[in-house]
Parts: sequence; structure tokens; C-alpha cells
Amino acid sequence: MTTKERFKRCIEYFSKTMPVAESELDYSNPFELLVAVVLSAQCTDKRVNLTTPALFAAYPTAEAMAEATEEDIYRYIRSISYPNNKAKHLVALAKKLVEEFGGEVPTDLDALQTLPGVGRKTANVLGAVLWGKEVMPVDTHVFRVAARIGLSRNARTPLATERQLEAGFPSELLPIAHHWLILHGRYTCLARKPKCENCGITEWCKYYQTKRVIIKAEN
Repeated sequence: MTTKERFKRCIEYFSKTMPVAESELDYSNPFELLVAVVLSAQCTDKRVNLTTPALFAAYPTAEAMAEATEEDIYRYIRSISYPNNKAKHLVALAKKLVEEFGGEVPTDLDALQTLPGVGRKTANVLGAVLWGKEVMPVDTHVFRVAARIGLSRNARTPLATERQLEAGFPSELLPIAHHWLILHGRYTCLARKPKCENCGITEWCKYYQTKRVIIKAEN
């Protein structure tokens, strides 16, 4: 099966099984999503969602968070991975939002990446989720699932995977395709023990087909 055919089958399958696919982070405005995505680095969305209600109640705006100290923020996010670094980033990005962007989250992705703690993936997540920009954020789930299915080939970096996925999916589907791959990786195509027995795409999944050939050869 060609890579082009795999993209076609991927779109057909997930369009039927996951017609609505959205971020699992809880937020009510762009500032809250920005903070939540920064916190979610190497941390589960579930843990972030347990943490952010109190944080957002105390610091509902960039202006409020800009007045906080790193120690103030740390007290709210200490159960999150790397709380010291993230507290530092949140205070600094809040201050920069106030000083350079009028307290508003910029819609320009390059401008977003000038904020402390915000890289390409985080900027692309906001672009795709908030504004429907035709970009493909690549996190660990997307990187893994794209390679396993066979949508990406020999992609050794998130950027390489991003480029291949953006070339393979129709541009208008990129925002939802990002969620398809994340959710498939989160609940089915797990990192250590993928649930191939419960997966609906094994017929054309490169990983599964390769694994099946190896098992047959061993038997």
C-alpha cells in the first residue's frame, strides 16, 4: 500500500469514527488554552485539568498572572511535571503578553513563539484549536502514530513529521487530523502496548502488518 493510499484510508476511517475530535484540555479563552498547553508538556491533559481550575480562578488574565511571582504560580502547579520551569515560563509569558500584546494572545504563530515557554508545537496547537489554522502540531502521540501507521517515513524529528503530514492531508483537514492522531495514540495506539486487538485500522497499518509478518515467520 502506498503512503497516499494510507492517508486516504486514514481520512475515511477517522471521518466516520471520530467526526468530532477536539482538545481534551479545559479552557474558556485563548489565554487559558495557552497556559494549559504550556503546562501539558510531558504531562497528561487529565492532570492539567485537575490543576488549572484553581490557577485560573486566582489568575484569570495575563494581567493578573503578570503580577504573580514564580513562587505564587508554583503553589498551584506543583503536581505538574517540571513545575519550577513552568512557573518561570508562565510568569514571563504573562508579562510579555501585557507589555507587548496588550494582554491578548497573538494570533500570529511567529509572534506566539516569541513568548517564553512557547515553541512551534504549542503555537501550532493554539493555531489549529483556536483559529482553525491549517497547521499540524506534532507531539509525542502524533509523532509515534504517524510513523506506526505509515503516514510518515524516516521522519526523525517532529518538524520532519509535520512536513510530511501537512503534505499528505488536505490542508482543510489538518486541524482535526491533529486530534485524530493524538486521540488514537492516547487511547488505542499506546506507546508501550498498542491495543492492536481493538484497533480498526490494522488492515492498512504498517506497524501491525509488519508485526504480523514477523510473528508468522517465527511460527
